[in-house]
Amino acid sequence: KIYIVNYKDLNNLKTTTLDAAKFLHDGGFDSTGRYFLVAANASNKIAVVDTKEDKLAALVDVGKTPHPGRGANFVHPKFGPVWATSHLGDDSISMIGTDPVKHKAQAWK
Repeated sequence: KIYIVNYKDLNNLKTTTLDAAKFLHDGGFDSTGRYFLVAANASNKIAVVDTKEDKLAALVDVGKTPHPGRGANFVHPKFGPVWATSHLGDDSISMIGTDPVKHKAQAWK
């Protein structure tokens, strides 16, 4: 599960709970700061959380054991903005498109 806590009003905290993959470990934001991508390293998935809408935007299947870390943001010449992370135990890298508006065909893939 993912818990989102809005601290805007400390006397009336808003908590949202999202179902996601098991074994969520660590992650980082996309370049816009809207989407938080978190590795479920024992489930071989990346959960994409839309922090503006407080919902799960996607659950992306990736290779074995995605690295539980911050990841990297950059603009790919063909696919537009992407978030990338390595995998533990091999030399593969997963790149996930992070622009569902201007690069819809590549978003969350």
